[in-house]
Amino acid sequence: MSEPVDPFLPAASLEGVPSAFAATRDGIDALLRDRGLRRTTPEDTARSLLLGAVATARLEGSELPPVTDDGEDPAVELLAGGGGDVVARSAVRLNVELLGLVPVWGRSPLQALARLHALAASGSVPDDELGRPADAGGAARLAELARLAARPTEAPGLVVAALVHAEVATSGAFAAHGGMVARAAERLVLVVKGVDPASVVVPEAGHAAEPAGYAAALTAYARGDATGIQQWLQYASQAQARGAEASPVAQGRR
Repeated sequence: MSEPVDPFLPAASLEGVPSAFAATRDGIDALLRDRGLRRTTPEDTARSLLLGAVATARLEGSELPPVTDDGEDPAVELLAGGGGDVVARSAVRLNVELLGLVPVWGRSPLQALARLHALAASGSVPDDELGRPADAGGAARLAELARLAARPTEAPGLVVAALVHAEVATSGAFAAHGGMVARAAERLVLVVKGVDPASVVVPEAGHAAEPAGYAAALTAYARGDATGIQQWLQYASQAQARGAEASPVAQGRR
């Protein structure tokens, strides 16, 4: 049987998925629409990347101070000042260098994923394991994902980003920090696909806001059936919407 011409469109067409992501995209576009009134700045991007590092570090098990009762997050300034544990510093290092991988993703998604892992896992695994899948089956899945990601698709960029995230996270390719790599890949694809060119949305925060739902949705995706993929995508559309609400651009308008 020949494979679908468009590798991502079948998943993007599952029941309820198009409308869910259309609503999410509307929210993100509304956040970014008024560039003539207030352009996003490099400071917005830097703040978004820092907030993403805090969120992804927490999901990875970093021991960071909790958000206070008045909504302040002391972990943000802690990481901005170079503090935090090894996991947190890895998250900052990953997000600081993330946008430099945009052209690499365009040429070779597999090379970009390897670099993401090298950034995330540096200091946690031996140097000769950085960027190298630890599992043959996972390596094959990453290679296939990279092949498909390099092909044209009519699927919305938000959907492609969500599917890349889930595939990396559930592939088992990386023995350490695979989830961190997956979340970074989602943010990277949002930039590459033109959904969020300045990377001011904080998708990692959208996942960190509902860690149990995040884990359950990934477990559903890992089953590999249409129902599980649909559950993940429905969840991901909500997480991406929360990521838009967590943007420093949105916070600055409140």
